[in-house]
Amino acid sequence: MILEGQTIPPDARSVLTIDLAALVANWRQIADRVHPAACAGVVKADGYGLGITDVATALARAGCSTFFVATLAEGRAVRAALPPAIVYVLDGLLPGAAAHYAAMDLRPCLSSLEEIREWAAWCAADSRPAPAAIHIDTGMQRLGLTAADVDTLAGPEREILSTFPISLVMSHLACADVAAHPLNETQRTAFLALAQRLPRAPLSLANSAGTFLDRAYHLDLVRPGIALYGGRASTDIPNPMRPVTRLSARILQVRTVAAGTPVGYAATFTAPDARRIATVASGYADGFLRALSGPTERPGPLVTLDGHRVPVVGRVSMDVIALDVTGIPEREACRGAWVELIGPTSGLDDLADHAGTIGYELLTRLGRRSHRVVLDGSV
Repeated sequence: MILEGQTIPPDARSVLTIDLAALVANWRQIADRVHPAACAGVVKADGYGLGITDVATALARAGCSTFFVATLAEGRAVRAALPPAIVYVLDGLLPGAAAHYAAMDLRPCLSSLEEIREWAAWCAADSRPAPAAIHIDTGMQRLGLTAADVDTLAGPEREILSTFPISLVMSHLACADVAAHPLNETQRTAFLALAQRLPRAPLSLANSAGTFLDRAYHLDLVRPGIALYGGRASTDIPNPMRPVTRLSARILQVRTVAAGTPVGYAATFTAPDARRIATVASGYADGFLRALSGPTERPGPLVTLDGHRVPVVGRVSMDVIALDVTGIPEREACRGAWVELIGPTSGLDDLADHAGTIGYELLTRLGRRSHRVVLDGSV
């Protein structure tokens, strides 16, 4: 369960293993797929919960030169680790913060006329034109310029775009995980038409799922996120990406309960007959979601104990879960044994499906209480 050769502290109740070589292999697979388009790396949310500095550094060593973060603080972290990198901030320009972006050579993804005007005014006042991206909304209804905003920039306020370099024009696909969804082509067509009205710059539309669409969606730069971390990006094909994470936790105690015995909070699971129940040191505070509970009427997700698939039973607590280890040899299901909660046989996407969520949420909720093992060989 725990990789051979790793020294695990005796006080480690759980271990999160992060395989940077697998991360890099995933990035290279996408980069090869979309060539000649460039392949960036989305490292927001602390590198999808896996450590923004470790993730960005590994990708940079593999040849990735452009990164996307969500926040100014994340941008600072990438800049500190990778001085030469191109770093875009997806949240855009926070009011009054232009000097902070420019000081760290961070490029805001400008999503409104207000942001563009403020960035242009700062660049003009400072006499230091700093590059930025222009973000157009083509159907996500989240961030980005409207078609009317583009009309303004292409008409009465066209001169404002000459005050700073536009290094990228981008939009974001809303339904790329379903290849046949009609909104994909609607967005692509709208994006190309609107981008043509702005000064010429590299174009970016494809997220992880978009990289699995036709080459017409790849344009000049793709922005994979979840696929880098081994998560499923498309619902149309089997996930081709390598798993990057493994979460393992120790068994704290094993007990036998009689038929009719309730297990866990609210007694949502009742043993149908005599059962052996293992209490494992991981819960929703560690990122193992409460939605992964296993009440009597609904089998819990299967996790892996020494090659055996065993179900979660009862409610997931803050710090522990219960597993039904009936029939597993006592030498294997014992105090101190390791259980794979997420990994090669307990897939991230499978757990997400059981919880009614997505792999993104599971990854970004992995807690900081786990001992972390970062494998950085062959990157």
